[in-house]
Amino acid sequence: MTSADEKSAPVVEVHRHLDPNIPAEAHAWVDSLAPDEYERAQAKLKRKIDIRILPTLFILLVLNYLDRNAVPLARVQGIDKDLGLVGTQFNTVISVFFAGYIIGQVPSNILLSRSPPSLYLPAFVILWGTVSASAAAVNDYSHLVVVRFFLGVTEAPFFPGILFFLSSWYTKRELALRTSILYTGAHLSGAFAGLIAAGIQNGLHMARGLESWRWLFIIEGVLTVFCGLLAAVILPNWPATTRWLSDREKALAAARLERDVGMSDDEYMPLGAAIKEALKDYKMWLMGLIYCMMTTAGGYSAFVPTVVATFGKSRVQTLLLTAPPYLVPAVTEILVSFSSDRRPERCFHYTIPMVLGIIGFIIAATTTTTAPRYLSIFFMTGGMSSSFTVLLAWVGSTFPRPRAKRAVAYGTVNALGNIAQIWSPYFYPKSDGPRYVKAFIINACFTAGAIALSFVLRECLRRENKRMDERESDDDSDILKKRIRYVL
Repeated sequence: MTSADEKSAPVVEVHRHLDPNIPAEAHAWVDSLAPDEYERAQAKLKRKIDIRILPTLFILLVLNYLDRNAVPLARVQGIDKDLGLVGTQFNTVISVFFAGYIIGQVPSNILLSRSPPSLYLPAFVILWGTVSASAAAVNDYSHLVVVRFFLGVTEAPFFPGILFFLSSWYTKRELALRTSILYTGAHLSGAFAGLIAAGIQNGLHMARGLESWRWLFIIEGVLTVFCGLLAAVILPNWPATTRWLSDREKALAAARLERDVGMSDDEYMPLGAAIKEALKDYKMWLMGLIYCMMTTAGGYSAFVPTVVATFGKSRVQTLLLTAPPYLVPAVTEILVSFSSDRRPERCFHYTIPMVLGIIGFIIAATTTTTAPRYLSIFFMTGGMSSSFTVLLAWVGSTFPRPRAKRAVAYGTVNALGNIAQIWSPYFYPKSDGPRYVKAFIINACFTAGAIALSFVLRECLRRENKRMDERESDDDSDILKKRIRYVL
């Protein structure tokens, strides 16, 4: 558990929590392991769950961002002309997705904490794939707005859900790297999306009388539904209730999370208490504000195809040029997160790459020359995206247990962060093109603000750790206590 002041600093007894879903013999086996045996068993278990969880969620996250970002590529393919979009209507189409996206995140994570993830998450994958494919049938602006809103509603449970899901399987030292491996899928989706859209533009435009952007929605939506059905068979539930783990593996999976923070992830907290504990914790609101400032600056990503279109290339060439910038964070993000987990350290691993993002925004605002402008996109994607997964892992390590409170915290932080996506599209009106000076200056300022608040958060956590150290040194009881230490 976490708290906001000294009086409620997390203090829990170190004890073995015997989950009723796991036989006592399995718990006894874990307790009997020597340290070297425990490490070997833990490494074997991690390999087993990595093989099941990471590839499945990686593919689903690629599809999540493909469907979400299909509209910016469809703009290059001519959707705004075909539907007669004028003024800021395209910006509204981008924005309305996040209006729907924000609504369901906290309730969904609470529901997920009490549901089998192997059914809950794939069900929403199938739903959003269906909604995404239906965008191929829109005939005007209002139809597109409705579809985008419901796409946001159906996608809302997935991203905060998988973050919460990961934190229920991995320890604080394992979380950033695995989050970054998954989120690499979001960046690769940016590369794949451009290549897929270019192929569709070149080979399917007006096939069976349908414009290329309609084929884009159909193909990506149908593929998502198919993968959602497969995911329901592959994904696990919670450590104590996963059918393809042996009883001993279940006991080990639960025990290693308990040893990480001194508290069982299954330790019960009533829903009302979990919400109350999360809402009164200042760290959740501070992290939400940092995330909001970062995503305000990150709104540029929906307009990368629009910026690249100003280079004067053909539609196919423009779509191909949108791909390479997303390959950079696919590498840098993993390296930064790996280092963050190994130390473990969050603040500097989060803020230093963000400086590269600021450099990218400044370059984009000060020139319209093709080469430096294209280079600025690499700085933006490499810098901002490399920081993103570190922030998400920081949330998980700051709100480790119990499960219900962590679900509320993840959902709230992600919802607060994505509020920014409602207004950020309006920073890019057509009248400001091709330089979009105002937008890129705003992005640089919000990024700097997020960096400053990160150091405020680090200092708050450092002080809480110091207070907990002092309390432990003054504790003269015979009962061994363990207090959570926040990762700085």
